[in-house]
Amino acid sequence: MDVTTALNAANSSVRLQAALAAGTSADPALAGALVARCAVEPDFFVRDMLTWALTRLPTEVTVPGLLLELGSARAQARSQALHTLSKIGDRSVWPAITTALLHDADDEVARASWRTAAALVPDQQRAALATELAAELGRGDRSVRRSLSRAMIALGDVTEAALQPALHSDDPEVRAHARATVHLLHDPDAGFDLAIDEAVRIVALGPRPTPENAC
Repeated sequence: MDVTTALNAANSSVRLQAALAAGTSADPALAGALVARCAVEPDFFVRDMLTWALTRLPTEVTVPGLLLELGSARAQARSQALHTLSKIGDRSVWPAITTALLHDADDEVARASWRTAAALVPDQQRAALATELAAELGRGDRSVRRSLSRAMIALGDVTEAALQPALHSDDPEVRAHARATVHLLHDPDAGFDLAIDEAVRIVALGPRPTPENAC
């Protein structure tokens, strides 16, 4: 069974071995098959190996195919292409990380776009990206919010200014998420769950009374 056929086998172990073989051989002729499989592969470990295999190939072979996937109607094709581009780290693809991807309706696509954008953004675009990402504060469950906070923190000193409007939002979920992100910005070692729980408490109840004001 050749590698391309094995990539589409019913058994996930066979597909995993095929992706490993593709990465080991680093044959540029397999780029198309690897990209195509990323779009439909249901197994996380196989997808991870497919990404590794693609990073082993020349960027001039892989990047054009991955960029085409960003316009796919299939959410997994978009998210996996973004994930792989972040691993390749070719900053020339930055213009392809559009606002539509940053605000994609699919959470996995949005999360992948946030990570990729934070990794590839030019320095002069960091502030604009931070502002764009701040518009997503309060979105999704804790894992989605954690991803957004991490992406914003990765942008560094431009992030705090971008968070200011959200700290005064009428939406308590947005305010809490913004507060948690500010906390993590100043204390990167703090856990997100603790930060968000404290932020939710502050938004709901107000700050703890100081000793002199406590009853």
